[in-house]
Amino acid sequence: MTETEHALSNETVTGIPNGKLGIWVFLASEVMLFGGFISSYVVLRTGSDFFPIPARELLGVPLATLNTFVLITSSVTMVLALDAIQKGNRKGLIQFLTWTIFLGFCFLAIKSYEYPHKWSEGITISSSLFGSFYFTLTGLHGLHVIGGIAFNLYILIQAIKGRYSADHCDRVEYAGLYWHFVDLVWVILFPIFYLL
Repeated sequence: MTETEHALSNETVTGIPNGKLGIWVFLASEVMLFGGFISSYVVLRTGSDFFPIPARELLGVPLATLNTFVLITSSVTMVLALDAIQKGNRKGLIQFLTWTIFLGFCFLAIKSYEYPHKWSEGITISSSLFGSFYFTLTGLHGLHVIGGIAFNLYILIQAIKGRYSADHCDRVEYAGLYWHFVDLVWVILFPIFYLL
């Protein structure tokens, strides 16, 4: 199969490659999932007479701010990984993708440190509406971070095997789209749980 035939077989009638269309449809479903939870939280928090918010000191704002910085930095390294392979720099892809994965693990490590402290302060999934939403949404987000790390690990292994080039780096882009979505969700969760 020639490159032209490969490109044509990989596109839909819209002209968008199948993989890219698939990842966008998947992300749209994820927007609905998180959107439903987040909008429920906002409606209940603003409209419920019984929605106690823990004191700011108990929320661990500095730690959450650090975690936000970690995830935003990981988005930057993901962009640099895609840029590297688009320029034919496989070594750069491997290097920046490794940093992205490392930062994802750092985010999870900070959350695993933060959760027990919340429990010891009396903030649990059954303690209040806030606790229920907090642990449900941040836990769901954490599962998505794990999924993103797994996706990026797969891309990294394939990159080490030499599977990507400037002409064939679609999957790196799809992994980046997913990772940026995960980061965007956290950028929304951070202020609604920690700052407002």
